Amino acid sequence: MKGTIIENISNLYRLADEDGKIYEANARGKFKQEEIIPVVGDKVDFTKLEEGKAVIEEIYPRKLYIKRPKMANITQLIFVVSSNDPKPDLLMLDKSLAFAEFIKTKTIIVLNKIDLDKKSEFEQIKNIYEKIGYKIIETNAKKGFGIDLLKDELKNNISAFSGNSGVGKSTLINSIFKTNITQEGEISKRNKRGKNTTTSTKLYEIEKNSYIADTPGFSTFDISEIESRNLAKYFKEFKKEIERCEFVDCTHIKEEECGIKKALTLGKISQDRYDRFCKIYHELKEREDNKRW
Repeated sequence: MKGTIIENISNLYRLADEDGKIYEANARGKFKQEEIIPVVGDKVDFTKLEEGKAVIEEIYPRKLYIKRPKMANITQLIFVVSSNDPKPDLLMLDKSLAFAEFIKTKTIIVLNKIDLDKKSEFEQIKNIYEKIGYKIIETNAKKGFGIDLLKDELKNNISAFSGNSGVGKSTLINSIFKTNITQEGEISKRNKRGKNTTTSTKLYEIEKNSYIADTPGFSTFDISEIESRNLAKYFKEFKKEIERCEFVDCTHIKEEECGIKKALTLGKISQDRYDRFCKIYHELKEREDNKRW
């Protein structure tokens, strides 16, 4: 039988077959010998045992694999930013968008808690990222605003929700299903940071061939797979400007005859985006230098 792994807790897997029936499954010992670990999103062949039990026999080749959190075959990343409690973390958003470009998957930016956007920051954020070419959806998850628009974008996709704890990922998912299927977090009154309530990666089926994932790992997003010298390739609006650099190995940081820096002075590239690019570049470069020593 064919199925999809929808949850993994301590090496016990939950599978959904092609009709949506759920099974608890173990993986064959051969996977451990071959150093293959089944992950959420994997398409598998399995054998049905007694009622509701199964064993995973084969894992189909993955179209996409993410190391942290471990997931396979997602087709879309939904990056959630809140207007307040916690405030927008655009550095993390840009890291996430760069990673999405790196793994070549579709992206949507959700601007949540629009009711708390008293300083109209979302308008500025929207202008920057729509100009680059990203799809933006504004939501108020608690009131249900924007949820239908978001649901339309989730059809026929395996979508993973990403964002800092407290931005409203679980609330969005609950609004999509119109039921409390995930635990909603509370914002710490002391430091205004969210408490992460999701403890395992899990796929929720919206309709046939449409799943969304609630994951615990994206709040500590790690893009170390990207080499610092290649980072600019994964900033969408930088790509065509790279061709105008005088030097092939231009880092786009200190060089004078740099296509990206020229575009910056002409207003083609946002100064804030460029500043965050520099910060991410230096983080990656420092990590690479430390590894060498």
